[in-house]
Amino acid sequence: FCVNSHSDPWGHQIVGLRVPRQVRLLQRLKTKPLMTEFSVKSTIISRYAFTTVSCRMLNRASEDQEVEFQMQIPAAAFITNFTIALRGTEGAWLCPALNPPWGPFVLPDREKGTEVFRASSVIPSKDKAAFFLSYEELLQRRLGKYEHVVSVRPQQLAGRLSVEVNILEPSGIASLQVLPLHNSRQKGSGRGEDDSGPPPSTVINQNETFAKIVFKPSVVQQAKIAQNGILGDFIIRYDVNRGQGIGDIQVLNGYFVHYFAPKDLPPLPKNVVFVLDSSASMVGTKLRQTKDALFTILHDLRPQDRFSIIGFSSRIKVWKDHLIPVTPDNVRDGKIYIHHLSPTGGTDINGALQRAIALLNNYVAQDDAEDRSVSLIIFLTDGKPTVGETHTLTILNNTREAARGRICIFTVGIGNDVDFRLLEKLSLENCGLTRRVHEEEDAGSQLIGFYDEIRTPLLSNIRVDYPASAVEHATKTLFPNYFNGSEIVVAGQLVDRQLGQLHVEVTASNSKKFVILKTDVPVGPQKVGGDPPGSPGPRGDSEEDPNPLERLWSYLTVKELLSSWLQSNDGREKERLRQRAQALAVSRRFLMPFTAMKLKKPGPPSGSLEEAHGVAAAVGPEPVLQSLRGAGTPPGPALEKPSEPRIKISKTSGKEKGAVVCGFRREEQIGKKGHKISFGQPAGI
Repeated sequence: FCVNSHSDPWGHQIVGLRVPRQVRLLQRLKTKPLMTEFSVKSTIISRYAFTTVSCRMLNRASEDQEVEFQMQIPAAAFITNFTIALRGTEGAWLCPALNPPWGPFVLPDREKGTEVFRASSVIPSKDKAAFFLSYEELLQRRLGKYEHVVSVRPQQLAGRLSVEVNILEPSGIASLQVLPLHNSRQKGSGRGEDDSGPPPSTVINQNETFAKIVFKPSVVQQAKIAQNGILGDFIIRYDVNRGQGIGDIQVLNGYFVHYFAPKDLPPLPKNVVFVLDSSASMVGTKLRQTKDALFTILHDLRPQDRFSIIGFSSRIKVWKDHLIPVTPDNVRDGKIYIHHLSPTGGTDINGALQRAIALLNNYVAQDDAEDRSVSLIIFLTDGKPTVGETHTLTILNNTREAARGRICIFTVGIGNDVDFRLLEKLSLENCGLTRRVHEEEDAGSQLIGFYDEIRTPLLSNIRVDYPASAVEHATKTLFPNYFNGSEIVVAGQLVDRQLGQLHVEVTASNSKKFVILKTDVPVGPQKVGGDPPGSPGPRGDSEEDPNPLERLWSYLTVKELLSSWLQSNDGREKERLRQRAQALAVSRRFLMPFTAMKLKKPGPPSGSLEEAHGVAAAVGPEPVLQSLRGAGTPPGPALEKPSEPRIKISKTSGKEKGAVVCGFRREEQIGKKGHKISFGQPAGI
């Protein structure tokens, strides 16, 4: 302590103590808003997950304080509800948005594993606030497992912390694993299972078709994991029982879903060209880790595969001018070629793609080419086109015309400076997938993990057929390839709910054979879903449970409309797709690029936050859309408070900052692209 001495007017000596900076900091920390509760409840019904996050905060200070609620959600998920409960409740309702709020739309699940949802509000002194967020997603099967990830990042020790996940799978749960808490979503190749067990205090109860997992650490247990609060992902991996036939088909209340994931089939031969960016920007760790990953991948090729390698910068460097068989000598020579690639020059993306496509087309055109082989390009780059053709639309057109739907292009964007939108459209238009590899993590493991998903093609040219007189509005039914460990999902509506049985037919190519599978599925009054015993239910206090198959169909349909919108270059077609996606998203309460949240004041202040939640924040997919009945004022009376709460919300994809998607604030929030969003009167509806 520093001592200050001075005299008062009467000559008395006064000694004062100057409080050091560390103590002042501690004093401020003592009055930091306290998180009294952080809880997440998920209900997974037939791979479709309903998740609700609840967070309660207490302002212990003698003055008003701003508090931020932050949650990482899967980028493939749709937010369906958000509510802030203060002394006067504040809610959100969905309305159409005239333009994508963050500019050109990028499918976030291919760019980054998560999005960050943020909301902040000023809590009056000695008062409480509660945040409620709901979202939905269809779990994807990768490497033979479904993975449900819950972000547990309260950023402080929470008075009560819990994660509860209920899984109901009518076909039966074949395997279930709860992983240790992960600080990162990039978990390597996925080839080895993590056997260190679930986090402390995790309880698992399971039977043939139902599992309940509860993670409920005490404050002491939280502190042992991390002194300043848990910071990680709670991850559940599981798979379901499946037969050898046409797949798992479920029907409920006029909707059906068809899961097709055959196994124990001989792999198809691969014709693969690896295209590696060796421009100057790849210098250092990026190129070294990428080379190491390709060394591993080359060793993984099968004897019946054919391959070649292209390095590109300002020049296109082709290893062999034709595809060659996989032999130990050829693999060794390929590794030597990759090893000697050095970073220099610019980035000729168009030229590299054209050369790779030409190699594959020439090979397939030969008389001795395999009839049922699968042609793939694995394209890795860390930058934007700077040499040769640099116009994005021209590159896309050139690639599409050269590939002619016969070659699947899998793109990997390395680092944060890559033109990810170009890579994404290249894959979307050419039956491939896209991944982003992050420099700050193990890029080699990420690349190997991505390759593992596509290393074993089992079927090609898959077509799923249902009678036109029985099924309408089916999602995509044509698929270029099926890779081992993945899953094909088709959903649709039944024309006649009294239909006794549904005829299903699947045709596909496997090796030298043409596969035809047929079956008649009983439709009767069966029921899947509903709330499993002890589950919170995805709809909170709603009287009627949602139809999970209807939600799943809506989810897939909106995703496919957005993909088509992204690929289309025709103005009228884009507008038609936008309107269809927007109308369905609004009716199902999905927050997506063509919808926005608006301020809703459900009623006068309630006596407690618990009451406010029951009235204002019915969680899950409750179809409360009465607010859309007109373009007038928002429903509900004004808050009876001297001053309205100041609330602001943003949602960013990956590491993008400042991309405001939705917000509650009487002032305007300005996004990264300059888009202004105000939340008073609804506008533009």
